[in-house]
This record gives sequence, structure tokens and C-alpha cells, in this order.
Amino acid sequence: DPAAPLQVIRPEPCGVCGSRIRFGKAAVKCRQCQLLLHPKCRERCPSPCMPRPHHHAWPREGVLADFAPPTPPLVPALVVQCVTEVETRGLTETGLYRVPGTEQLVREWKRRLLRAGGALPALGSVADIHVVCGVLKDFLRGLKEPLVTFSLHPAFLRAADIPDDAACGTALRHVVSKLPPANRDTLAFLMLHLLRVSHSPDCKMDVLNLSRVFGPTLVGHSSANPTPLAIMEDTPRQCKVRQGSLRCRLYPGCCPHPHSPSLPVQVVARLLSLPPDFWRGFLGTEQENLVPT
Repeated sequence: DPAAPLQVIRPEPCGVCGSRIRFGKAAVKCRQCQLLLHPKCRERCPSPCMPRPHHHAWPREGVLADFAPPTPPLVPALVVQCVTEVETRGLTETGLYRVPGTEQLVREWKRRLLRAGGALPALGSVADIHVVCGVLKDFLRGLKEPLVTFSLHPAFLRAADIPDDAACGTALRHVVSKLPPANRDTLAFLMLHLLRVSHSPDCKMDVLNLSRVFGPTLVGHSSANPTPLAIMEDTPRQCKVRQGSLRCRLYPGCCPHPHSPSLPVQVVARLLSLPPDFWRGFLGTEQENLVPT
């Protein structure tokens, strides 16, 4: 929602191209997120607009709600911007989210984004899209509790472990609806994104591959300091024989070996098997402001 052009008093970088807007030059600023940009860059303004979070500067760590904007859908601007960048130029990259980005650049860009607060620096200058993927994963891993929350962690594991697909889907829908609003909206946004990645033949990242990457990140364990017993409970289980044949309960035909993936991986794969319209329902009429075109 850019306002009328204004005159720059203090030189600042353009939020789109990154070049400095010099003193006395014209610029436009978004009324909601305060993003400043050259008038010529207006058409390239990142979609969606990302309102400022509750804090002028984000904390270094916190629960997801600490980073969420004040109005729905409650998806942190960092998550939206990383996903937008990945979908803009990353859906032809092999091994998206599996191939690591340079660790130093991931840390540097995560630090820059967290310090920026509401008006985030443009990610277009990050040459390696795997670095952007790394920033998103590192942000999610750095939260004080995983996206599914510690309190609902057991319920997610129980629901994903139900053998019957229909009953499993019903149970997962119920547990998702109990998540805090920011966690629920962000999970919905990420699930729709990961589905688009899984449908890209160039990425070679199917549902199982993406679940292996995001299971530990989005689900993790039931506490910040899990006991050895808790870790053991999340380790791979042997597949169960069903209708006379060995079938992994996670995803038909996914396992070339007689063991199914860990329960956190199973949770994410089951979540990705839910209909996209279920996830879109949480983003409401505002989803067009989030999902890149």
C-alpha cells in the first residue's frame, strides 16, 4: 500500500533493489510495513505487504507469536519473505531445503533480518537460494518451542500414528485447530509452500524428502531438553503388515526398507497429505496477500 512520493532526508537503502536512495531524491513508503523504495521499483514491491510485528525489533529468540504481525494471517514477515523468494526463483533448484547454504551467510542474513524487525532487507541480493532456505530453517529451529508446540506434541504424534488414513486425517485436523493462531497460520502457510515444492519436478523433493528435512524442525521433541526415553520414542518404528503386505503407514511406497521414518517425519508427511483447501481455510480471504503469484 505505497503512499504518495516523499523526499528522502536521510539516505536509506531501497527495500527492493538494495541501492541507496540519496538525500533529496523521491521515494515511496508503504503505509503498513514502512518499506521504503525507489518510485521505479514500485512495481517490483515484494508481495505480500508485511506489517510490523508487535516489537519494533524482533527478539533473538522467542515463541512464534513474538514474531507475528498484529493482524491476520499471523505469519511472521521473515517466513513470508523467505518463502516468496524461494518460490520466485528457487523452484527449479535441485535439492531445495536439502542442500545446505553456506553456514556463515545463513547466520549473517538471519541476524540481519531479526535486527530489522518489520521492514526487512530485500533477499534478492542473496545469490544462492539455498542460503535463503537455510535462513528459514534456522529461524524455525531457533524458536523456543517447535511450531507444533510442546503441549500439543504428543497429540500430533498420536494422530499421525493412527493406521486408518481417514481417521488419521480427522484427528490431525482437530489437533491443528487447537494450535495458537500464529502457529496454526504459519503451519498452513508452510504446508502450502512445501506442497508447491513437492510438485516441482526440478526440485526432486517429494513429500518424504521434505518431511525428513522439516520433521525435526517443525515437530522436534516434546520439551526443550528431551530425555533419552523421549528421543527413543521418536525413533523409527517397524512398519506394520496390512492386508497381507508390508506397507509403511507414513506414505504408500515410500520405504525401500522395513522401517518407517521417525514420528516427527511421519507427522509432517501426514500433514502434507491433508487437502490444500484445509490449509487455505486458515489463511482466509487474506491468503492472496501471502501466497506468491
